[in-house]
Amino acid sequence: MKTSNVYIAFLAVVLLFTSSVRGEVVIDGFLQGLYGGRVDKANPTIGEQTASESRLQMRFQHWGDNGNFFGRLDFVYDGVTDTYDWEVREAFFRFGIGSSLDFKVGRQILTWGTGDLVFINDVFAKAYQSFFIGRDDQYLKAPQNALRGAWYNPLGELSVVWSPRFEGNRLPEGTRLSYYNPLQDAIVGDKNSEYMAPVKPEAHFKNSELAARWQHRVSSFATAVYFYRGFYKNPNGFDMELGAPIYPRLHIYGASTRGPIGGGILWIEGGYYDSRDDQDGDLPMIPNSSLSTLIGFERQIVQNLTFNLQWQADVMIDYDIYQQQVSEQGGYVRDEVRHLLTTRWTKLLNSELVTLSAFVFYSPTDEDVYAKLSAEYKYTDQITLAAGANLFEGNHIQTDFGQFQRNDNVWAKMTYGFF
Repeated sequence: MKTSNVYIAFLAVVLLFTSSVRGEVVIDGFLQGLYGGRVDKANPTIGEQTASESRLQMRFQHWGDNGNFFGRLDFVYDGVTDTYDWEVREAFFRFGIGSSLDFKVGRQILTWGTGDLVFINDVFAKAYQSFFIGRDDQYLKAPQNALRGAWYNPLGELSVVWSPRFEGNRLPEGTRLSYYNPLQDAIVGDKNSEYMAPVKPEAHFKNSELAARWQHRVSSFATAVYFYRGFYKNPNGFDMELGAPIYPRLHIYGASTRGPIGGGILWIEGGYYDSRDDQDGDLPMIPNSSLSTLIGFERQIVQNLTFNLQWQADVMIDYDIYQQQVSEQGGYVRDEVRHLLTTRWTKLLNSELVTLSAFVFYSPTDEDVYAKLSAEYKYTDQITLAAGANLFEGNHIQTDFGQFQRNDNVWAKMTYGFF
């Protein structure tokens, strides 16, 4: 169906539904223009724009006696690719059974864990390309179809999420942003490489995703344990027979706690990544199991100035086997313990109408850095103006942020919200 027809159909359904259940429906949304360009002229991508889009988002909420419905629909004209697109970001029905059971069914945005933009037990799909070009933070999370159930009891809360079809992370593909291609051992874009699409797990029941979280408050700290059965969210495996990247099988066992201390908020999180397709660590095309830990702290230093610090350590299991295999192939060898430091600084000015933000990721072991800078001005209750930059640097093109070192970009955005 053409985008225009979908748009008309959606509006017709909304108007019809609103007229029949007046007083129980809320419709709002925003119009937005986002424009961005690359700074590095040597980037192997076609054109200089990272973003040139006009976006309409409509949100639809309905409360009823038996539950409530929430929908979020985006319509976009993309000037970079000269295409129209639309996406149902959320469309779910939520209802309860008794006072202890709660269910959410449909397309939804899922999140849990304690980290600030550092994810260990949050195994739900992310859209990193959106994050790197200046789109709103809400677009970091990719939607997925799922059934979520929660059971509230005196011992805590048990949440279970089942997704019938695996949803991987959305990564740069060379059109807007260049990336590292291990087959060419180079940073590539659409000028010098054809994107090799990863092979998703087949749509079988055994390949569905299952995530569970049990949480309980211990004193003033919210404490949780996690389990996940599914696949790595990035295609960091390779199948020689298929000749394509794949998503290897993965189990995660984790825990976290978060609460007030020292005039601020402290969080600690950890997870064991059990690589089910390479439990002995001897398959060079499949990632080894690993153990990841995170500790963070946030507080307000002075009025309207807040900062946080995070430290993550990722320990590779069976590192000696990995090191020998990669060294023999002459490839880049990562450290056994990969460290990542992050900090976020947020300053409010002009009666909190202006927000200045800086978020910096730095890995002393990978020797790379990513800085996300932004300034936002609430011009009126409906109109918000924003501008920012995404800056990358690294000594190795194989690392998480080093591979994006040619993607430095600046962006500007205007949003008009209607209520």
